[in-house]
Amino acid sequence: MKKKNLLYIFADQWRAQAIGAAGEDHVSTPHMDRFAGESMAFDHAVSTYPLCSPHRASLLTGKYPYCCGMWTNCKIGLDETVMLKPQEVTISDVLHENGYETAYVGKYHLDASEMNFHEKPESGAVNWDAFTPPGERRHHFDYWYSYGAMDKHLSPHYWKDEPKKEEGAKWSPEHETDVVLDYLDGRNKEKPFCLFLSWNPPHPPYDLLPEKYADRYRGKELVFRGNVPEELRTDEAFRKKFGEYYGAIEGLDDNFGRIMEYLDREGLTEDTIVVLSADHGDCMGSHGLMGKNIWYDESIRIPLYIRGPQVVKGHSDALIASQDHMPTLLELLDAAVPDTVQGKSFASLARGASMEEEPEHAFLCMIPGMPELVEEYRKLGLNNKAFGWRGIRTKDITYVVDNGTSPSETQRRLFYDNKKDPLQLNPVELDPQDAIAEAYDAVIRSYLRKTRDPFLL
Repeated sequence: MKKKNLLYIFADQWRAQAIGAAGEDHVSTPHMDRFAGESMAFDHAVSTYPLCSPHRASLLTGKYPYCCGMWTNCKIGLDETVMLKPQEVTISDVLHENGYETAYVGKYHLDASEMNFHEKPESGAVNWDAFTPPGERRHHFDYWYSYGAMDKHLSPHYWKDEPKKEEGAKWSPEHETDVVLDYLDGRNKEKPFCLFLSWNPPHPPYDLLPEKYADRYRGKELVFRGNVPEELRTDEAFRKKFGEYYGAIEGLDDNFGRIMEYLDREGLTEDTIVVLSADHGDCMGSHGLMGKNIWYDESIRIPLYIRGPQVVKGHSDALIASQDHMPTLLELLDAAVPDTVQGKSFASLARGASMEEEPEHAFLCMIPGMPELVEEYRKLGLNNKAFGWRGIRTKDITYVVDNGTSPSETQRRLFYDNKKDPLQLNPVELDPQDAIAEAYDAVIRSYLRKTRDPFLL
């Protein structure tokens, strides 16, 4: 039987709400909307750890972020080097063994930042960036056009197989889409392919985008979520970022359309499982916050649309999380799921059947990881990994135990009724002895045992 291809496209910091198909009709995403209508839409997909490297590691390995050593982003300035280790088994490793030609294009952010080892790396990588050389750290991605972490969206760079930068001459999503189309044209057409495309926008800097997209929201009435405070709604600097964020998403939609058109034209649509997703969201003013790494829905909820052979059109409210993507896709590709995987396969739901045991909750987590935050704990002889926050998301509620990101903060337990309060404006602070807190603490404790997480509950 002919093997199915896999094309996994994901954007950085693109929240689940920011697409026409999810109800935000002020953003124009016609190509993505059409695709969503042809897909199984997972309406409760969440990022287990709403930060770049932890989600990406979990996505590729099918393990919880802490279990594959990804307790923060790959960066410099820590007393340990954070990276996806060669010993981990990834979806690309599995599919390579199954005869696939594999490729990665765009942001990787899973290898050790090179300045951990060399003040002036031969590759020219600076700060958190990295050239990943051919070999075990690429996890059997055969074709490589990637970088570690850099945010020069209008003047991007990449590495292939040599430590020499390849300069992109246009907005990174446009350039990377060009590269993907060229790769698909030139690949070995006798083999199935597994291709990951990682777009950096709408990740900041928000203003690094082509004028044609920045112009989309200038002078227009802006539609904010109801939890964006009034002082931000009238702040010109925020309004500018808001328009640029959504303008970038419209630019992603144009490039997504180019890829879908190629698949149709080349007769690949019927043989290819396509995934459209993100690594985490962006508060974009909700609760007065920007960015991610917080338990609010704007940060943790991500788009997740899967289309392909045997995948039915429809919606699922199942709680699918970062570690569940890999086993789900392997099962959809009829490939064996390795025993290293901790996530669940949702393939039966994608095929329109019931799931043997649908999870009642998803685990959420965050650990203070910036060097200056870690140092505060180190000075007091404390383990920073025991702090941050851990939580549970069900279909109806969010429950969080927050130890803070500084040793001076006191522990809080917050309960959100997302049915009655979908904008999460009215949390109830619970006492540890409260019956609700005790019940959800027990759930969190089970995840802490499973992942060997030292969090102080």
